Amino acid sequence: MSATVRLRIRDVIDAETIKEINAAIDEAERSPECRVLVLEGGDGVFCTGLNLDEAAATTSPEDGGADFFALLKRFTTTPRAVVARVDGKVAGGGVGLAAASDFVYATERSAFSLPEALWGLLPCCVLPFLIRRVGFQKAYGMTFSTQPVPAAEAWRFHLVDELAEDPEPAIRRLAYRLTKLDAPIIGDMKRYFQKMWILSDEMERTAVGEFDRLMSTPEVRRRLADYATEKRFPWERD
Repeated sequence: MSATVRLRIRDVIDAETIKEINAAIDEAERSPECRVLVLEGGDGVFCTGLNLDEAAATTSPEDGGADFFALLKRFTTTPRAVVARVDGKVAGGGVGLAAASDFVYATERSAFSLPEALWGLLPCCVLPFLIRRVGFQKAYGMTFSTQPVPAAEAWRFHLVDELAEDPEPAIRRLAYRLTKLDAPIIGDMKRYFQKMWILSDEMERTAVGEFDRLMSTPEVRRRLADYATEKRFPWERD
């Protein structure tokens, strides 16, 4: 059996994406030999976040926030290393997938952005994990500006762990090194570090509750409806 399980993720986050990633974690945890789960996107895109078509069509747009937060939280507790292999665009919830991962290996052409405020939303479920990784000010700045952050800058403030034209050798080195560890110690380490941080039940309730509130507001619903019917973004209003 391989020390690495791989999943090519969808370029948007929806119920099916969350289900597939959870299934990949299950597979990794079932294998005694596995130490690393690698999440990778397609050519030029890692993940662009919320599936806007699905969000616009649903009658319960707030559904999914709790499931997404639970998935990110699972990254921080599973006794396997979660690696984001990034090559291209990362936005919204895709930044959350990267931030919650244990390691992020990215190519130079990658870029990270949080455009939620343009929709009247906030990256509610992303921010606890992004702040945990890069600190308050960088997470605040990305949220406030909505501007893409190039990979080289993301590496400087530790959203990216290593920049490489081909991240594969780094992933192989990591997997080889982690085969020297017993799987339980990875889980023990994650649980211990969890106690060193403020990712509490109260923070989870706050994040999910704010996501639910914003997704239910009439203005956000209108913007999603405009996108669903006309593929018109909020900044393209008449």
